[in-house]
Amino acid sequence: MNPDDYTTMAQVRAGVDELDRQIVALLARRFAHMRAAARIKPERSHVRDEPRKAQVIANARAEAERLGIPGDVIAALWDDLVEASIAYEMAEFDRIKA
Repeated sequence: MNPDDYTTMAQVRAGVDELDRQIVALLARRFAHMRAAARIKPERSHVRDEPRKAQVIANARAEAERLGIPGDVIAALWDDLVEASIAYEMAEFDRIKA
């Protein structure tokens, strides 16, 4: 899977599809961490942590820029990801602590 070696759009699409599978698998692992956080945090009010959210997004932006891709695009994606993670963690907190 080296995009520099691709000569057809079919190769590009197959490469993108494979990467999407890998990204979803990594997201599943990330959400498992959110389940652990929901289990560990003693209070629901601890789920939302704005300083940590800002740090996570800044880390993603910095890594994107280090890799030469648009930091602002990655920061926006990560903002959505973190918000979705917070919502998931809150739902898990409610489920676990019910």
